[in-house]
This record gives sequence, C-alpha cells and structure tokens, in this order.
Amino acid sequence: MGKELELAILFADVVGSTKLYEQMGDLKARDMVSLCIDAMRSATEQHNGTVIKTMGDEVMSTFPTVDDALNAASQMQHTISAHPDLTVDGQPVAIRIGCHFGPVVLENRDIFGSAVHTANRMTSQAKAGQIMTTSTMVEKLSPDWRSAVRQIDVATLRGRSNEVALYEVLWQTEDITSMLPAIALNSRDGKKMHLKLRYQGQEAVVDEGHTNVAMGRAEDNDLVVKGNLISRLHVRIEMSRNKFMLIDQSTNGTFVQTDKGEESFVRRDSMQLKGAGMIGLGKVPDGGTQSIKFICEE
Repeated sequence: MGKELELAILFADVVGSTKLYEQMGDLKARDMVSLCIDAMRSATEQHNGTVIKTMGDEVMSTFPTVDDALNAASQMQHTISAHPDLTVDGQPVAIRIGCHFGPVVLENRDIFGSAVHTANRMTSQAKAGQIMTTSTMVEKLSPDWRSAVRQIDVATLRGRSNEVALYEVLWQTEDITSMLPAIALNSRDGKKMHLKLRYQGQEAVVDEGHTNVAMGRAEDNDLVVKGNLISRLHVRIEMSRNKFMLIDQSTNGTFVQTDKGEESFVRRDSMQLKGAGMIGLGKVPDGGTQSIKFICEE
C-alpha cells in the first residue's frame, strides 16, 4: 500500500547527451555522463534529499523542503559547470533542472502522481544551465531563495488544461550582482545613452535611471502589447555595460528588423539592440499597429 506525502521533486538531466556519444564514442561519453550523475547524487544527499532513481543521463530526487531542493539544484549546476573533466572541445557540459512541490504516492521506493509529471515537464522547459520551477514551489521558498527567482513566462503543459507560470532560479548570483554597481557604465566618451520604445501611443525609455523595460500582454508590463501569439511576459530590454540587451522569455519568440535591413529572431535567448528599427512579438514586424519602434540615442 502506498504512502501519501508532500515533497519537493527534482529532475536533472545532461543536455545533449546523444551528441556526446556521437562526438566522443560510447565509453568516454558514458564516463562523462557518469561523472554528472555522481555530482547530482552527491548534491542530493548533501541537502537532505533522496535519489529515487537514475535513468540514463537523468536523476529524479525528492526533498523534504523546497529550499533543500534548490540548494541541491544550485550545487549540481555549480559543480558540473566548473568540473575540469566535464568539457568537450573547451566547452563545459551542461545540465538542466526542473523542480516542483506537491503531493506524491511513495510506493516500493518510487513516487507517483501529477506533481511528478509537473516537475518533469519543468525540466523540459529549461535550457542548458537553467533551473526551472513553479509558483507552488516559489510560494514556499525562504526569503533568500525567493529573491533569486523570476517569472519568465507561462506555458500550457501537456496533460494540463490551465497555464502554469514558469520561474527561473538564478543560481549564478555572483554574475548577476557583478553587473549592478552604479559606475558610469552607461556613458561613452562622457555621453549618456538611452533607448526609446514606442508602441500605439505608449513610450518607454531604457537609460541609467530605468535599466529594465518589460513587454508583453500582462497589464503590469512597461509596454502592454496584446495578441494571441504574445506571452504574458514576452521580452525584456536591459541596459548593461553601455549595451541594450533584448532578452526573449516567450513561447513564440521575438523578431527584430533594423533600419539597415538586418533581420534577427530570438527565442529564450538574447541579442544586442543597436541603432533603430522595429520589434515584433511573436511575428515579423510589418510597420503596422503591432510593431514596436526602437531607437538608440546619445
């Protein structure tokens, strides 16, 4: 008879393991994947967790608290990204992690239930080097961990009729804080830079006083853009080190056309904005009512 309880569930897997086997051969790739599995197992056990099972290049673990789960997830990312033996052609091997908290049935040293499926699908939403989780888990986090998560989108997961908020856990906090000191990073030869965005009578400015602008269909964005292809939080533009970076966080991606005729597409990735042009959320900008105009000025 199974036992019902609530746990934090974590899935972690090696990104691109199939390619590793093709590049390195079966024996070397297997050894490399085994090193990753060992690191995942060690991090789990050091943070009060239990490894339920390993499946090829993947680990499923449970934890009594959500903080334990994120402590382990962060340790996994740090250990594997910095391991001297986990590089291929000079690039570090990467893992992705998904977490969720909820009721499970524990039976024969395995767990079952919809919460397990949700945690697994958080992993499929993560990119290399990311930790993804849900609002259910975020609500139970300690203040320190809660300050290190951000909602990046909503998604409809297979098997669920309602949308689920997606949260990214910012485990590389040293990289984030290193970009924040109020030094004169926003000037070039003494001139201050700013970027203007215009959309249907709305205007937003990214400059040293307002370094982050969010766009999407949710009402709390700086620029509210409605449309069936547009995510609630679709894209952000951040000013960092005298550059304007467009960071897509959407389901359908972001299109950029410059006045020089250059065209770009980003999805769950970033690019630098230069000069002037148009931005399209979820579709190519055509200069019509759904296009967002931008211009970088001194």
